[in-house]
Amino acid sequence: MNPQSGSTIRINNPTTAAAPKPQTCRHHLQQIVQAALQRVDPYQAIHTRVTLCGDLLRVNTEDLAIDLDLSHYGRILLLGAGKATAPMARAFEELLGERIDTGLICVKEGHLEALQRTEVIEASHPVPDQRGLDAARRFAQLANIADEKTLIINCLSGGASALLPYPLELQSSGAGVAVSLADKQILTRLLLGCGAPIDEINCVRKHLSAIKGGHFLRLAAPARSLNFILSDVVGDDLSSIASGLTSADPTTFSDAINIIDRYQLRSRTPASILAALELGLAGTLAETPKEGDHCLSYATNILIGTNHHALLAAEQQARQLGYHTRAGSVMITGEARHAARYLATIAREVAASDLFMEKPACLLFGGETVVTLQGNGKGGRNQELALAFLQELSAWGDALNKKVFFLSAATDGNDGPTDAAGAFADAEVLSRAKSDALEIDRYLGDNDSYHFFEKVTGLLMTGPTNTNVGDLQIILIY
Repeated sequence: MNPQSGSTIRINNPTTAAAPKPQTCRHHLQQIVQAALQRVDPYQAIHTRVTLCGDLLRVNTEDLAIDLDLSHYGRILLLGAGKATAPMARAFEELLGERIDTGLICVKEGHLEALQRTEVIEASHPVPDQRGLDAARRFAQLANIADEKTLIINCLSGGASALLPYPLELQSSGAGVAVSLADKQILTRLLLGCGAPIDEINCVRKHLSAIKGGHFLRLAAPARSLNFILSDVVGDDLSSIASGLTSADPTTFSDAINIIDRYQLRSRTPASILAALELGLAGTLAETPKEGDHCLSYATNILIGTNHHALLAAEQQARQLGYHTRAGSVMITGEARHAARYLATIAREVAASDLFMEKPACLLFGGETVVTLQGNGKGGRNQELALAFLQELSAWGDALNKKVFFLSAATDGNDGPTDAAGAFADAEVLSRAKSDALEIDRYLGDNDSYHFFEKVTGLLMTGPTNTNVGDLQIILIY
């Protein structure tokens, strides 16, 4: 029925559940994150998807099923790189035991497991170091001696790109290329600091590496490889995870040069790197393997855990806690501050009305943002996102901001170069900041989110989780 002319339509204020104490909400956020982490635990992922019956190795995932007769192989190599590699290697040690001839993995400092048959090398992340270089050299050596009777089991996860630097100076290119580790460190810092997304960073890395972008498969052919991958890349693009160590690479030397120019880094990029990329553009250096390259036929890539899997587990846990739950996008990318504004807009609309969903509500998002550095502070993309969300929250007024509880967290437990996994944003954090006269704008301007949240006890501290599937954003609304 149409309203009468001149009448006023009133929408009743939504009847929402009374918000529990802030510490209860924070505990709920931690429970939801923990459920997500358990779903993508790499040790459990291997044990639930890979079995051994006699000589028959069976792999069953949502996407594929493989039966491999191990009696056809005289040697098994267990290799790996990434933050989540150690628990994956432990699972394969328990599964295969003495069948493993050689084991070698490279992990970020502190991401360790007690292994019996596998050597573990700790290296630096996100900026590579000499230890990672030594590990990459040995990876290449093992790949070179592999033959058709060799089975390579690769365990790969986020962080592998930085943990296995193998610059072109170590490759006999015949072109006089000498890209040093120091050169790659300089370029890595430049790319991280300008806000380039991970796929662009990896594009450049692949074209300065002797093993990334599928080059590892060229070295290993004709050895068979099963590559178990925990994805930290938005969209799960195999050519970006671990810089496409075991997959075809759609990018080119031209793309890599264009990325450097796009961020106006040419004047600060080491001359050796520019020279190497120009030689590749001219065809003097070999391009990365493309679809159809023969070396790809020996490899099978298997996704065992993704951001989407983590989000589904988080959704289930939130429902068990009594929340009306909705999983949103797993494609939260771009600048952390822009993402914060987008998420805050959604949260405010849900908090202000029952038109969108019932309360208490839980909204879930995933992805991986970036931060363009403007200051000299300390923090990570999740802490910056939480601080920008808090800034939005501060403008709402008490009637709304007391209804919303936010957490942004890195699933690996290390948000940027910090010991925190992420940070909480809610009215209690805002109140503490006001009491201590902490100016959100100033801390954001200096990219100093870590010290801000440290002062207001708003950091999420998990320690290394030994998994890595990107980031999670969780919003509770009453």
